[in-house]
Parts: sequence; C-alpha cells; structure tokens
Amino acid sequence: MKGCLKRAGCLVLIIIILAAVWYWYPRVNSPATVGPAAGPTTTATSISSGWRPLTAADAERGRAAVQSLGRQSGPVFANLTPAEAASYIFTVVAKQLPPSAKNVEAAVVGDRLYVRSDVELKDFGGAKSLGPVGMLLGERDSVRFGGTINMLRPGLGEFLVQEVKLGRIEVPTGLIPRLLRPMKRGKAVEGISQNGLPMVMPPYISDVRISNGKITLYKSAR
Repeated sequence: MKGCLKRAGCLVLIIIILAAVWYWYPRVNSPATVGPAAGPTTTATSISSGWRPLTAADAERGRAAVQSLGRQSGPVFANLTPAEAASYIFTVVAKQLPPSAKNVEAAVVGDRLYVRSDVELKDFGGAKSLGPVGMLLGERDSVRFGGTINMLRPGLGEFLVQEVKLGRIEVPTGLIPRLLRPMKRGKAVEGISQNGLPMVMPPYISDVRISNGKITLYKSAR
C-alpha cells in the first residue's frame, strides 16, 4: 500500500512538473512576450529594410536640392533621402569612400546616417593595423559606418562616425579613429574630430538634421 502511495505521489509530481514546463516554455521563448531584448532586433530590421544604393542620379538630385538653398528666392530647407544625401556627400562633396568600396548603400535609422559597402581591408591599413579584430576578417569584407552630420562653421561640416561594424564584428569606439585615418585624404582639416570625416559644404548651409528616415538641410539666415 505504501509503495502504491509512493508511486502515485511520484506520478503526481511528474505531472505537475510537465504541466509547469508546458505552461512556461512557449511564454519564455515567444518573441511576442520578450520586452527590452526585442529592441536591437527591431533596429536591425529597420536598418536592413531601408538600405538604398548610392547612385549618380541620387547624387545629382542631392546636388540640385542643396543648390536650391543658395538661391535668394529658394526654399529655407531641403529634405534629402538617405541615398541622395549619402550619394552627394560621399561621391561629390567629401569623396571619403575607401578606394575599393563596392555595392555602397545608405540608410537612416533614428538620428543616424548609415553607409555600408564591401571593401578590401588594405584600405584600412590591413589586418595587422586592426589588431585582434583584423585577425578575424578576410582580405575583403563588409564595413558599416553609422553617425551624424555636424556643421562646424560656414562651409565646413563633418560626418561624425559613432559606430563601425567590420564583417560581423562591432569595432570598439577607441579603434574608430585608426580606421578612419586612411580615409582622410590630403592635409588635416582644423576642427575635424578624430572620429569625423570632413565635408566641405556650401557656406549658406547652417544646419543638418537627421530624423524620420530623411536628412534635412537648412539655409543660413542672411
């Protein structure tokens, strides 16, 4: 009798455990019930869904929008898409893209402009200059820059790089200036941050703001 009760008690205990597992498992593993951890996934989806290639046509549209602000009777601001702004800035104004860059694309997420491309690591000094990070990469890999655009003074702005991803590796912030150094061609420009790429802009541009998937340029008051 006691053995029966013991067996019955064990069976009840097993049933309770299985019921608890059945109840909690789908809730713990369901993406719909995940709170704060869902944030990065949403951001990654937003970035990947908004990429647009940099083209000569977008660069021309960006140039025309910027020049319209220089007319006395022109608008006081101009909205550019990420592709128009990046095409104009990186192929016409700054020309700061690595020489081996291919498949260049741009996107805006939040208040940051992202530019990505396939590059040869020699453009950044090779694997040795990247330290331990370089040992994990191939001779050619993807690179993604994310940052904001700041106007420093009339006629000069910078793309302030706040994050870099090489392949699948998030580059430490302290290593970003070393990566950008080979991209800064010519003489050093006074006032440019260590994490900044210089942009010579028309003197009538006073401010650049990034939000809601677009980049807005404002005309200075005269």
